[in-house]
Amino acid sequence: MASGEKNSAPYGSWKSPITADIVSGSDKRLEGFTVDSHGHLIWLETRPAESGRAVLVKESGEDITPKDFNVRNTVHEYGGGSFGVSGDVLVFSNFDDQRLYKQILSSSDSGPVPITPDYAGPHVRYADGVFDGRLNRYIAVREDHRGVDAKPANEIVSVTLNDNTTEEPKVLISGNDFYAFPRMDLKGERLAWIEWSHPNMHWDKAELWVGYISESGDIEKRVVVAGGCRTLVESPAEPLWSSKGELFFITDRNTGFWNIYKWIEEKNEILAIYSLNAEFTRPFWVFGNRCYDIIEWKEESTIIACSYRQHGKSYLGVINQAKNSFCSVDIPFTYISNIVASGQILYIEGASSVLPTSLAKVILDDRMSNVVDFCIMWLSSSDIDKYITYFSRPEFIEFPTDVAGQIAYAYFYPPCNPEYNGSQEEKPPLLLESHGGPTDEAHGTLNLSIQYWTSRGWAFVDVNYGGSTGYGRAYRERLLGKWGIVDINDCCSCAKYLVDEGKVDGKRLCITGCSAGGYTTLASLAFRDTFRAGASLFGIADLKSLSDHMHKFESHYIINLAGNEIALNERSPINFVDRFSCPIILFQGLEDRVVQPEQARKIYEALKKKGLPVALVEYEGESHGFRKAESIKFTLEQHMVFFARTVGHFAVADDITPTHIDNFDEVQPSILTALMGRECENSSCHFHQILDSATQ
Repeated sequence: MASGEKNSAPYGSWKSPITADIVSGSDKRLEGFTVDSHGHLIWLETRPAESGRAVLVKESGEDITPKDFNVRNTVHEYGGGSFGVSGDVLVFSNFDDQRLYKQILSSSDSGPVPITPDYAGPHVRYADGVFDGRLNRYIAVREDHRGVDAKPANEIVSVTLNDNTTEEPKVLISGNDFYAFPRMDLKGERLAWIEWSHPNMHWDKAELWVGYISESGDIEKRVVVAGGCRTLVESPAEPLWSSKGELFFITDRNTGFWNIYKWIEEKNEILAIYSLNAEFTRPFWVFGNRCYDIIEWKEESTIIACSYRQHGKSYLGVINQAKNSFCSVDIPFTYISNIVASGQILYIEGASSVLPTSLAKVILDDRMSNVVDFCIMWLSSSDIDKYITYFSRPEFIEFPTDVAGQIAYAYFYPPCNPEYNGSQEEKPPLLLESHGGPTDEAHGTLNLSIQYWTSRGWAFVDVNYGGSTGYGRAYRERLLGKWGIVDINDCCSCAKYLVDEGKVDGKRLCITGCSAGGYTTLASLAFRDTFRAGASLFGIADLKSLSDHMHKFESHYIINLAGNEIALNERSPINFVDRFSCPIILFQGLEDRVVQPEQARKIYEALKKKGLPVALVEYEGESHGFRKAESIKFTLEQHMVFFARTVGHFAVADDITPTHIDNFDEVQPSILTALMGRECENSSCHFHQILDSATQ
């Protein structure tokens, strides 16, 4: 082959250097970061190679966390906000026992010591802590599972930081269903927090409170700042005190978009700092969100560094209160997660179409309007540059839904490999991903799992169906009462749009999703005939069972999304196995407490009995989301091979031993024809594609 020429090969069969080993080995996650009293960066990363253990790391690259500790909490099951640093003192939650530990950063001889009692198991959990220097204590959200009631108690408590003590924490605030964002002012006189109650999730309706602290450390008086008006629906988040004692926060009152506000304490009024039809924060799923921070610099008026999301892209903004100005600062990220300010320096978690999740050090000029230096401090995937020519850049698309005049959004990734062209006679197969949540969002950033597919000749689309975040409250609330309708219709509409645009092969449409995305996958396959095969990763098959056994945090979420008890049954794929008509593979962690393993087993047994090609892969030691490198690798490879064998019409270039597919591997084509032929006599039906691939 002459230099510069490409191989012509069937889509899906291309050889790629982005292997499953590279994807699984590089899938580190950033779980939070801060700056210590010396101005040094500290971050928390999870490591697939260590079975998903979460480790605190210094800016120098040195591990802080001893090998027998794992910095992770399970409050609300999803955790987050697992550590805090003040001076040389580190407080963190340990995964195995869920106790809080104190560690002195300046002493290499001093290991972590527990500061909360031993309850003979991980029955009491802590998250989102903040230091109270005046009274030498740590204030955190506590989730207490010791009661006989199936639903745990949520409270805000204080934990003494005195040496060699493990006193029972003092309850400061209780009585509501949920608490988050306890934030202390610098003098230790006022505590702000967010609370909400069933049946709401935080992003539906919440309240911001401020409590005044007595000399004994109790809350002696409290006032509601936002969310207390019955006629005004809002969901305040992220309270933050400036060094001057001003309280800032984010809420979505009036406009339906999360914008930044300030509390005028003497009047108990709030003032909009800057209004824009953009989202300045995101839904509360995990503790520790920090989408803006205050730049304390030269003792000038408060300057705020913030991220905001608009039309599928994130921007870095700087607000100067004194000048009443707002400017957008150009940085290489198109998605920004969290921001921590340290003087003139910003530490920003973000990503782009060519940068995976990264932690960058950003130095601004004296005017706070331009970047002097941008330096990557941490990458979820190392050695990324060597694969850049294989990266498929996403196209942000708007497509029509089944509602007249209404649109939805997605990121479309075409096949991309510098060594290959597809055959002129074919269009590429499509893998559509339905994200989890479902109140979450696809970001259009570099994800090696997506590039694994596109570099092998697949087209990939990540759909932000109605109900996704990032587009305001009205878009998010499209899904209320209509889960299993709007998400399915939007995913099918997106696939149809790409077929009509001539971008993909309409006979090789596949769908995948994790958790709630797994539900949309299974429901799309049960209630529509758009897709020819599917893969569900710890997905939901039985909404009623999920609702009945759901943990406290989401115990009302399911019924809010579905609308009523009848809908739970009518939209559960497990109740309509007779409507499934294509191959499905299921992946499930056996320690999953969000979606019980029994759901995957039920759908597997039902489809196996029906005679459809089906496979079930179960993982010991995995919970809701796979953290082990070997699980991530196996899932990705079997995902690929399953689709290739059942609907692909190509042989994969990788050497992969496929997992067993029931009703496929052991069934002779003639028998399969007898079983399936009566369902469709059209030669273009996907069952005939199954037969074709089975005889190859």
